[in-house]
Amino acid sequence: MELYHTLETILTASTASQKIDLFKHFYTAYRGGGIKREVAQETMVFIHPSYKDFCTLTDPKEVPKRTKLNTPHGQKLLLHAIAHIEYSAIDLALDAVYRFRDCGEKFERDWLEVADDEVRHFEMIEGLLRELGSFYGDFPVHDGLFEVSMRTLDLTERMAVVPRYLEANGLDATPQILKKLYSYREDPMIGKIMAALNVILDEEIDHVRKGDVWFEYACTKEKRSLECYFEIIEKYYPRSFPRKIDINCTARLEAGFTADELSKISLTLC
Repeated sequence: MELYHTLETILTASTASQKIDLFKHFYTAYRGGGIKREVAQETMVFIHPSYKDFCTLTDPKEVPKRTKLNTPHGQKLLLHAIAHIEYSAIDLALDAVYRFRDCGEKFERDWLEVADDEVRHFEMIEGLLRELGSFYGDFPVHDGLFEVSMRTLDLTERMAVVPRYLEANGLDATPQILKKLYSYREDPMIGKIMAALNVILDEEIDHVRKGDVWFEYACTKEKRSLECYFEIIEKYYPRSFPRKIDINCTARLEAGFTADELSKISLTLC
């Protein structure tokens, strides 16, 4: 099994079940050492997200609002939004391995581990969706994560934007969602959602930490200061920092952020 051709096939799979089945088969072979590499193979720049055939794409402002979390409909909307993030995260992790081929086998292992986590997260969340009589693709989604992956074709920018900005934002957002759900915790489905979110939150810390390691690697390789992180985020998400809202200081520190960085990210002292 050839690594990059197989990843291309997984990345372009037209259904969620096909993508997950292909990944599991591939990852079993990868861990067993049954993989060869043809680095000279041309790298594609994908022009459509892999979910285009089964999700309705819409403007981010038009995505249904996640309200009334104590109702089945509100729970479906929340779970669908999370499922979309996790499904997109599978592709982001696989694309990193597919695209940045000169980073070595440690880089491969790290991001394939992340992809494996994201597959498990997606299956866990979609399982809850199906318990509610819904499925991934039942509601409109936006392609913001796909678009940023296609814009960040440089390793330093990819590691800054995806794990150290977008996933790190998830470390802040998930506790806020859990806080909103807490008052409905006696609802069996809410209890299941909270348990799933706690698993995701715990494991996403490691994903951000991996991004931190490879961001530093990329900066060293390109002889760039780690301070370029703030320049890169300003380029893609102007005026993102400093924030007035609380951030998850404990999780961010565990994931590799420095106290000095956190003081520039948020006006709230950690």
